[in-house]
Amino acid sequence: MPPNNSATVAPGTDVDFPQDGPISDNGLISRTGPDAFELAEIGVYQVLFQVSVTEAGQLVLTLNGIEQPYTVVGRATGTSQIVGMALVQTTEINTILTVRNPADNATALTITPLAGGNEPVSAHLVITRLQ
Repeated sequence: MPPNNSATVAPGTDVDFPQDGPISDNGLISRTGPDAFELAEIGVYQVLFQVSVTEAGQLVLTLNGIEQPYTVVGRATGTSQIVGMALVQTTEINTILTVRNPADNATALTITPLAGGNEPVSAHLVITRLQ
């Protein structure tokens, strides 16, 4: 999160996940930038994410830059995390996956650097190939 992540995520832009956690060594899922991940093989992937934001808002998964409407998650009020879980099906090799503030939303999302205490919080993204 800030300063490692942008302080705001404008509508139509992707959330950064700037630090790597544990990574499987299979080479099927790889990072292509701070906000983009390549899914090397055609298949079904389970995607889990959470991002702490200050205001009400939504997030959506994209495949090759195209928002996947069935993956939209959000909250109407509060200052908790936006949490998403979805299965996505790729139809071509080397598909790029991102987590985005939907383009038609009116408000930028403020990434929360500290939530509930003195320690900085993190955003998480877990991608698992199922088949």
